[in-house]
Amino acid sequence: MRIARFSIDGNVAFGAVEGEGTVESGALVLDIIKGIPYGDFELSGTKVPLSKVRLLPPVLPNKVVAIGRNYAEHAAELGNEVPEVPVAFFKPTTSVIGSGDAIEYPSFSEELHHEAELAVVIGRMCREVPRERVKDVIFGYTCANDVTARDAQKREKQWARAKGFDTSCPLGPWVETDLDPSDLTLQCTVNGEQRQLGRTSDMIRSIEDLVVHITEAMTLLPGDVILTGTPAGVGPLNVGDEVAVTIEGIGTLTNKVIKRG
Repeated sequence: MRIARFSIDGNVAFGAVEGEGTVESGALVLDIIKGIPYGDFELSGTKVPLSKVRLLPPVLPNKVVAIGRNYAEHAAELGNEVPEVPVAFFKPTTSVIGSGDAIEYPSFSEELHHEAELAVVIGRMCREVPRERVKDVIFGYTCANDVTARDAQKREKQWARAKGFDTSCPLGPWVETDLDPSDLTLQCTVNGEQRQLGRTSDMIRSIEDLVVHITEAMTLLPGDVILTGTPAGVGPLNVGDEVAVTIEGIGTLTNKVIKRG
């Protein structure tokens, strides 16, 4: 099931996406969910065309835990070794935007890069999750773009500003709850030109590895997000560009880059 978060007439709700096609096609409708979608929920039967609502980030996480250098070719293209243990960092809630929202080019950077990623959405509070129970704590999967101020990342020892600035974490367009994430095609285009093309099967550490590793240290809450790393092909974004992340079985996350002002 595809679960979207949206606003209509000033109200925010979740809905199940029905139909086939893209966000722009006009063929999709939302069956509004009673309450929130974590755990058991009911569909209201009240349906609205997706074209009549504003899509929001599919979740508003308490925290986004991102993993760096989880694809060997990406680590190599930036001159880095594959780390011995997963490299984790945070992106704040204020970095999260949805499909169709603008990425604001930060004033402290002159080298903004796209990083297409599969995002894992947590469905229940969990800590110290054993490997055999990882699937039980996952709500679903969505597309993500770990937008990075590469020059700031290079000159600053911590990545907080380079990867945590406002609008640096596009998520969407919705969460797919019924998906095998082990071998999916992941693609990024800029202005229609392909920049990244990879498969989730090329991850160094699996989703199970990452959930076990992260929850050894911290509690994850419903709606929290794990970014699983990016394949090779990262590159520059400029003001006016349209960047799209497409993941097999999920959909396409699209954002335009604007000047912060």
